[in-house]
Amino acid sequence: MNPYLAGFIIGIMLILAYYFSGEGLGGSGAFKKVVIASVDAVNHDYATRAEYFSPSVRNGKNPLDSWLIFEILGVIAGAIMSAAYYGRLKLKVGKSPVISNKTRLIAAVAGGILWGIGSQLGRGCTSGLVMSGMAVNSLSGYIGLIAVFGSGYIFAWLLRKLWI
Repeated sequence: MNPYLAGFIIGIMLILAYYFSGEGLGGSGAFKKVVIASVDAVNHDYATRAEYFSPSVRNGKNPLDSWLIFEILGVIAGAIMSAAYYGRLKLKVGKSPVISNKTRLIAAVAGGILWGIGSQLGRGCTSGLVMSGMAVNSLSGYIGLIAVFGSGYIFAWLLRKLWI
């Protein structure tokens, strides 16, 4: 999709998210809700006693009863529809020709784990921090933008052999 059109649509979706839910966009909250629901399904007593899980499961609350779940399902469905529409819906490992599939998959899993840890330490993901933070003119959103892109450039340069 044209990146300017995609940015415009994301901006409209951000405004609508604030209007209808009172919250901005972000992805880590949905993954957190799925983990909490999984722990609750495996051991409800532990989930109700643990300080981290209990606010989401006490008094019969269902952690999956959140608009964030539908946001992520929409992102997944949109990605599949976009890939199908543009003829890119196929199962393959996107990687540099100089590394193996195994190396690329290990790097992807390691990156996902680091993202998950970082999003919990930072109390949210980069999309929530930057897009939603800047949308409400929060200083942390602007600082986050500089930090995200600055560290992205540094790590892209350091880890470029995994891609080029």
